[in-house]
Amino acid sequence: MSQDNIFKEPKKPDDFSFNKSVVTVFDDMVTRSVPFYLEIQRMMTELAKDFAVPGTRVYDLGCSTGTTLINFDKVLADTIDFVGMDNSEEMLKKCDKNFKDSGLTRKYSLINHDLNSGIQIENASVVVLCLTLQFVRPLYRERLVQEIYNQMNPNACLILIEKVLGEDSLFNRLFIKYYYDFKRRNNYDDMEIAQKREALENVLIPYKLMENREMLLSKGFKYVETFFKWYNFSGMIAVK
Repeated sequence: MSQDNIFKEPKKPDDFSFNKSVVTVFDDMVTRSVPFYLEIQRMMTELAKDFAVPGTRVYDLGCSTGTTLINFDKVLADTIDFVGMDNSEEMLKKCDKNFKDSGLTRKYSLINHDLNSGIQIENASVVVLCLTLQFVRPLYRERLVQEIYNQMNPNACLILIEKVLGEDSLFNRLFIKYYYDFKRRNNYDDMEIAQKREALENVLIPYKLMENREMLLSKGFKYVETFFKWYNFSGMIAVK
């Protein structure tokens, strides 16, 4: 695993993107930047096992390097097809290589797609948005969730992992402070933290946890539950 040193040196401010340099270090970046990332992956696998139906499809929207689907592959029936979508061609190339390296043999497809333009899914029993919805422009976010709901199978689940805002400014400030302390413990220095924050400012736009919950319920989901919460990170599951 290549180490994330992208923001180690001073650089010209620019919007964050999942380009080749990010893809190369992405797995190190996400494990050092997302609290309990490996446990979140384990929990998603556990949840998917109870909702994925043989003969259906599992979608990972924003599949990145394929970690989630590789974990799912270990526990789900072989008759379940995988569909990974990402708007980074470099990510999809890395994902495909990781699938092959892991020995994944089930039917799968990888699609280069920008979720801001909407979504078409078919025969889905599980849909995953792992740290993805936060990168969809707020203008298109509710439409995307509605389209996912409309096209999912009955009793299918949506698994949503997001960075979130605190419900009020006091806790929002505290949670951000605790999060930067977490990054320092994982050997990011203050310049790396500041430069990445600036790069993400106009790209990653989080909602409050309750705003995400209300959005899911308003689009028709019958059950919505928070299964993971660490300061300003959350995991939710919604069932159609």
